[in-house]
Amino acid sequence: MSRVLSGIQASGQLTLGNYIGAIQNFVKLQESHECFFMVVDMHAITVPQEPEALREQTESVAALFIAAGIDPAKSSVFVQSHVPAHAEMGWLFTTLAYMGELERMTQYKDKSAGKDSIGAGLFVYPTLMAADILLYNADLVPVGDDQKQHLELTRDLANRFNARFGDYFNIPEGYTPKVGARIMSLDDASKKMSKSNPNPASYIALLDPPDVIRKKISRATTDSGREVKFNPAEKPEVSNLMSIYSHCAGLTLQEIEDRYEGQGYGAFKKELAEHVVATLEPLQARYAEIRSSGELHDILRQGAEQVSVVANRTVRDVKERMGFVMPR
Repeated sequence: MSRVLSGIQASGQLTLGNYIGAIQNFVKLQESHECFFMVVDMHAITVPQEPEALREQTESVAALFIAAGIDPAKSSVFVQSHVPAHAEMGWLFTTLAYMGELERMTQYKDKSAGKDSIGAGLFVYPTLMAADILLYNADLVPVGDDQKQHLELTRDLANRFNARFGDYFNIPEGYTPKVGARIMSLDDASKKMSKSNPNPASYIALLDPPDVIRKKISRATTDSGREVKFNPAEKPEVSNLMSIYSHCAGLTLQEIEDRYEGQGYGAFKKELAEHVVATLEPLQARYAEIRSSGELHDILRQGAEQVSVVANRTVRDVKERMGFVMPR
């Protein structure tokens, strides 16, 4: 089977956008691919993190993976830092990258804009991401639009390594589903729904209680007029809410338009909230069960052991090809 590698950072609360745009697709991919899904804690510290918050969010993201349907019997679920090969491979690929390539990364420009001091980790973030992917010789990498540039750098580095040291790496392909890949903010449909947004009303967190979900949706920004119609160019706010409705209720956009014809936004938003609550309630119940049972750490240990077999072999092969003297 083709191998899939993806991960989500251990920073902030996972949102409905993460669930619809990424995690649901992880669940589908595990039925037909060999899947490695990681909680990306080493990337998280490229910006300052409080230690207790980092620990809590690492466990939370891992538990949400499983609560959402990622099956440890089918997929390897692990924490990035539990596999030391990530750090070693990250350094090896940093030496293959050029300053100009890293300076052109849009995410680096955005996160460093207006700051007097910038951590070196943020600058070399893309080479660690490349190492994450190439460490497992992944064939397919689910990525959001904001990570496509990093995937292109990964492909360039794989080709560069192959040219210098002989063919070794697969050239990974990106995977972005056509539907649901980009759920937008509740307060501004021109921006992606993001757990890093300082305004908690802009996103629905996967662990938000039902009443909080209802309040956030009731206050979500809507376009002028009252027609529930999917038109991202002219009605971006309502179109975004309709996308959420479609995924949570299993209805087509046309069916949603027909249902609320002549009713306005009030009834639409009220029923949308109930569909979101119904979608997240079983996930939240399973999450609570995982966190209280103590099974999470066993799952993460098993996942790290599984992927380390592949990762350690890759690092050894790469170092031998680069000319390192290997222990015997």
